[in-house]
Amino acid sequence: MSLLCYNRGCAQRFDPETNTEGSCTYHPGVPVFHDALKGCTKGFHNSEKPPEPVKPEVKTTSERKELAELKPKFQERIIQAPKPLETIKRPSPDEPMTNLQLKVSASLKQALDKLKLSSENKEKKEEDSDEIKIGTPCKNAGCSKTYEGPESMEEVCIYHSGVPIFHEGMKYWSCCRRKTSDFNTFLAQEGCTTGTHVWTKKDEGKKIVPCRHDWHQTGGEVTISVYAKNSLPDLSYVEANSTMLNIHIVFEGDKEFHRSVKLWGVIDVKRSYVNMTATKIELTMRKAEPLSWASLELPVSNTQQEKESSDQ
Repeated sequence: MSLLCYNRGCAQRFDPETNTEGSCTYHPGVPVFHDALKGCTKGFHNSEKPPEPVKPEVKTTSERKELAELKPKFQERIIQAPKPLETIKRPSPDEPMTNLQLKVSASLKQALDKLKLSSENKEKKEEDSDEIKIGTPCKNAGCSKTYEGPESMEEVCIYHSGVPIFHEGMKYWSCCRRKTSDFNTFLAQEGCTTGTHVWTKKDEGKKIVPCRHDWHQTGGEVTISVYAKNSLPDLSYVEANSTMLNIHIVFEGDKEFHRSVKLWGVIDVKRSYVNMTATKIELTMRKAEPLSWASLELPVSNTQQEKESSDQ
């Protein structure tokens, strides 16, 4: 009669009469749950079944409840987070405007002194000759024509007779009032008045030009950098209230840069200032509350866009 061997790793049937010391190959150690592995030790087959492992005792619902009642009880204490600071109510954009303090760097003063000397020498040379040079641009606002010779004197000049207006993010000429929020589109607007070209410097005025600018922020400040070289402190200004900003910069002698910004957040005007250097102008505005701005300008609402389109 054959018996089943219960040695770990064997699980074979054997005849007790032919059971010798080397008949069984098994594992005397702890099982690793891999029956495909053969034993590592030689010995007799074992017909005695090992005892079943003890199963953990399962508690009934009533027993678990009794154990829970025996556990020490603690008083629950709820800690509430402090209430967030109330946001500052957005002031009206119609508040009075204040000129920000201008800080002129030593590098800008030195650069302007050099330009003053060179411009004086240039003016003396121009006084000696009233001849209009080829390529001289027309001085009328909105005209992009250049002097190509005597025939240019007979051409009709199409220009803007009014003055540029920048108000609440919109840009337009007072003569034709074609409003736009994009500065490049404003500069590209064709003139609305016809006349003669103006080539001489005696009739020349300031020319409005675009100027590269960007902005960045920290926890408590917003900084706008305008890359205008050799700006003139006596003719430039930056005015602001809590939510509006008007930038007027005259640089490189006859160039003007205008920008009106409806700010995304609220600023502290008294703690804001302008730093003018030879290569750029930095507007440092102190935030009225330490919040991160999603953008520099407040987006125009649909109602305001409809109003602007109807005005046009």
